[in-house]
Amino acid sequence: MVFELIPGSKVEPEKPSKEEYAVAKWLRNNVPNKKTKFLNYSVEYFTAVKAVDALMDSHWAKERKGGEEPFFACREDVVDFLERMLSHKFFHRAKKVVVSEEELKGKQKKREKKKDEVDDKEDKRKEKKSIEEAESSHAEGCKEEKGLAPVEKQQRKKRKIRLEMHIEQMFVDGLDAYVWLYDPIPFYYWVFGTLVVLGAIGICVFPLWPPSVRKGVYYLSVAAAGVLVFILALAILRVIVFCIIWTLTFGRHHFWLLPNLVEDVGFLASFWPLYHYEYRGSDYEENKAKKKKNKKKKEKDSDAEDDGEGKRGLDTGAEETGAEDEKDNADKTDERHRSDIEGKDTESESESSQKSTTGRDFEMVEKEDAEDSAS
Repeated sequence: MVFELIPGSKVEPEKPSKEEYAVAKWLRNNVPNKKTKFLNYSVEYFTAVKAVDALMDSHWAKERKGGEEPFFACREDVVDFLERMLSHKFFHRAKKVVVSEEELKGKQKKREKKKDEVDDKEDKRKEKKSIEEAESSHAEGCKEEKGLAPVEKQQRKKRKIRLEMHIEQMFVDGLDAYVWLYDPIPFYYWVFGTLVVLGAIGICVFPLWPPSVRKGVYYLSVAAAGVLVFILALAILRVIVFCIIWTLTFGRHHFWLLPNLVEDVGFLASFWPLYHYEYRGSDYEENKAKKKKNKKKKEKDSDAEDDGEGKRGLDTGAEETGAEDEKDNADKTDERHRSDIEGKDTESESESSQKSTTGRDFEMVEKEDAEDSAS
């Protein structure tokens, strides 16, 4: 239970115990955590059931030495302890909200629009130089797209979830999400921080160093400066080589030494690969346009397949209901047909009953008609 600190009162808020800190560190390291967005911040959360199960399998749920009872005798003890940790702000309860496909598609469309605007600007600059080539490539691209085989169905992506604040802040042994507020500082942070402080102090007392150590530091600084000069020289050399080859081949051959040297990669990755060569002849623009159109078509097909799965479900339901209606109509028509046949049979039986059994047919005549015929 947490007490609010009222001015003038001697009641202090309850502080977390050592066991709570120990359990919190153990949960952070042994319970699987997931990352998601919470109020535009990336956070980590865990599921309540997994946390309770993990603590029931831990050493806290086993008998202690000397036959003492375990710290957690049952699941209710674990839930009560985690409820206490929640009140001490180690984590808080959140509500899972499934992100709809419309929201995801809206975000993707915004990104695609930005990319398309940039690509369109580049295309307009290049189309001014070769309009006829662009039209021919468009016609060829349409023919190839018609002949493409249907794309296989992609596996359905997992549903994305975002978190919202839950009104009822309590610990429930279920599938609810609990966002971590407790973020302990790793041990290596303390080690690196201590080294940085000692290094800063050592640089400040550099005049007090022995002459041999100062001489070694001087050589190291010269070597570091030499490495920096060497990298700058490589960057200038690769540009010079590229410009010479580009001018001699009228822009058809693109040759780069150490293409990742100025890219945002690691130190070793910046020196690999050693070179990158690319030929940009008359067919380069056509191939680039084809690749771009094929990529857009694949993205549209994937979106259409995702939408088509829902429509197919509705169509199959409608087909099933239609099939049932057809069966009902067929049954009704069969019953009507049978009733018509039975009616015809009864009429034929009544007519046959009026016929003589001797084979001579006669008609039933009333008495008045017989007297009229006789007179």
